[in-house]
Amino acid sequence: MAILKGKGAMTGVNLIAKVYKNEVTKDGKSQYADVQLDARDPRGPEQTNLHLKSDRVPGEGGKVRYNNGAPYSTGQMEEIVKAAGPNTEPILNKDGTEVGTIYGFKGNVMPATRGTGLVVNTKSVEASEFKVDDKTLDNQFASMRAAREARAAAKESQAQAPAPAPETKQEQAAEVEEPAVG
Repeated sequence: MAILKGKGAMTGVNLIAKVYKNEVTKDGKSQYADVQLDARDPRGPEQTNLHLKSDRVPGEGGKVRYNNGAPYSTGQMEEIVKAAGPNTEPILNKDGTEVGTIYGFKGNVMPATRGTGLVVNTKSVEASEFKVDDKTLDNQFASMRAAREARAAAKESQAQAPAPAPETKQEQAAEVEEPAVG
């Protein structure tokens, strides 16, 4: 899950929303969307997980999968679609059939009141600084992979760095016992 810390970290965030046509609730009042921090946003490059919501779900055969979808009301989705304007890209399945849409937009995020993760404050949405295209999702995955590899490399180099030599008791005592000059 994306981690946004510090003053102003949750405001004016460039986002993308992956919205599949079949992820509408039975009553038609809500739509599930996988909203992600856009990897090109200044807060994106060091993130190992760009999803605003990411829950571990036990799958078949002990496999773990992740649920990244959060419910947004029909009205909230309309605000996201309106903010994105023409900044969209179709999501195609293996057969080339359109199964959803990627929307690029910008907005403020906040902790979810129900469930986990962050959600978009749809009263604050506007056009994104970045254009979505057919490479956007590939770039998202590449950014997360690069951040994970950088973090692993940093841990590896930290593990290989020699630990500072522990001070002897005599050195510690010498530091304490020195008289102050003056």
